[in-house]
Amino acid sequence: MIQASPRRPVRPAWPTRALLMLLLAVPGPTLWAQPADTPRDNHGGVPGLNAFMLEPSLWASFVPQPDRQMLSRAGIDAQNARMRAEDTSIHDLRALPATLPRARVRADIQALSRWPEKALFGEDGKPVAASARAAIEANLGLDTIPAERPLQYGLVTHRAALRAFPTALRVFTTQGDTDIDRFQESALFPGDAVAVLHESADRQWLFITSERYSAWIETRFVGVGDADTVFGYGGHGPHRVVTGATASTTFTPEEPRVSRLQLDMGVRLPVLADWPVQTPVNGQQAHASHVVQLPVRNEDGSLALVPALIARAEDTAPEYLNLTPRNLLNQAFKFLGERYGWGHSYDTRDCSGFVSEVYRSFGILLPRNTSAQAVSPALDRIAFTAKDDKARRIAAVQQLQLGNLVYIPGHVMMTIGRINGQTWVIHDTAGGSWFGPDGKRVQAHLNGVSVTPLEPMMASDTVSYIDRITNIQRIRPQTP
Repeated sequence: MIQASPRRPVRPAWPTRALLMLLLAVPGPTLWAQPADTPRDNHGGVPGLNAFMLEPSLWASFVPQPDRQMLSRAGIDAQNARMRAEDTSIHDLRALPATLPRARVRADIQALSRWPEKALFGEDGKPVAASARAAIEANLGLDTIPAERPLQYGLVTHRAALRAFPTALRVFTTQGDTDIDRFQESALFPGDAVAVLHESADRQWLFITSERYSAWIETRFVGVGDADTVFGYGGHGPHRVVTGATASTTFTPEEPRVSRLQLDMGVRLPVLADWPVQTPVNGQQAHASHVVQLPVRNEDGSLALVPALIARAEDTAPEYLNLTPRNLLNQAFKFLGERYGWGHSYDTRDCSGFVSEVYRSFGILLPRNTSAQAVSPALDRIAFTAKDDKARRIAAVQQLQLGNLVYIPGHVMMTIGRINGQTWVIHDTAGGSWFGPDGKRVQAHLNGVSVTPLEPMMASDTVSYIDRITNIQRIRPQTP
């Protein structure tokens, strides 16, 4: 399991010369200033990038009042309420009926579990056999759905993949490229609530609906319980919120179900504040740790809640962070260099997962996929169509503010500032390209969370990222 270091190392101080560079105000409503001249090293081949730009403190130094509140807690609560009320990609589990008709369950499954039209290959590069396809589709168990399916609720007990089909088989549309598993949809984390709609024919998979996604999850990672327990979990403080890229629970042989669990950024767990400090938790005294409550699955599939330890050295906080420019930059840069993971593969994340989890550390709810994020009516959206000329697009880019989300088909980037007249973004990307000094397009394989300029990025030899912008979303009070 890939783990991030629990504490970011102490970073070297930004050079005195850079701190003393003249800061020029950028016209318009942009929220940062920029140095008059910054060295352009093309660090790692990225045009205009130097190593100092990989430090969040640099970007924070360009922001007037970097510790000001961008959105209050009340504003975030209002934003989340709007998201739940207006965005159809967000599911209200409490509003689901106690029983679901067969047609509804079948339709939900078939909306997701559609075999791709393109040819599929296995990890060995060979085409997926017709017999394998037949077995996977039979495992959907569509014929076993009762006329009225009683709804069940559960809590996720372990970081778990969400799949398009009830199978762990990894499939790809390009021979030799085993990064983009076409059956991988997303992931859920310990403590996430789900509604259970169906069980696969082999009983190893559950078709579930979570707040942000419907998909297949391994049965072994869900504890089924009553609605009051599921929806009451974590409803009252105190809490610990994971503020590192990841944290983990303490190793314990006494209770392996909560041993070394990966907890991703923004996961919020209830704290057992009244736990006697000298009473061991799973064989270890708790004075140097936080005692949290975690869901586990019993052998019969039922849900239980047990204590676990998170060491005080882990990167956590007592509540969601305040949304300030400095905090936003720090949170985004904690993922810098992490491997790109399509649909949360590799125990990491993809572009939309990256921005979701950064904002989740502030308690802000976003849709899961770029397709839903980009058009969400609950955010402050600027939309573009093919009729919009380059001038309008460039004007919009020049007005981007810190933390704005820029969407092109299938990808999202977060704005972090302007240097040398260029807009810079941090994004989790599988590729990336730009023109090199020789005039030829460089096909980069960034394959992780990277800092790049926006303007030079190219989608093809003739089409830039700016040409392909479909939407800009802003996390702030909506404008008329």
